[in-house]
Amino acid sequence: MSMDPTLKSRNSLAGRRSVLSRTERIEQLVDEGKFDLEAGSPFGLPKVRTIVANIGGKGKAKDEDGDAAETPAAE
Repeated sequence: MSMDPTLKSRNSLAGRRSVLSRTERIEQLVDEGKFDLEAGSPFGLPKVRTIVANIGGKGKAKDEDGDAAETPAAE
């Protein structure tokens, strides 16, 4: 019997990680101006939100004016 494709193991490092390492968190906080490399302690850092890609269906199509285009109803 064959295995369903959804059950096959994937490379866990290929996708986006939900947790950043301490150095990645410090780099992001320095970019935002919330951490000072000279006086800041690397312990007790505030939480840093990770960027999550939106995986979903197609959004509304936009016409040339930037307004959402209406789709005609099937008759």
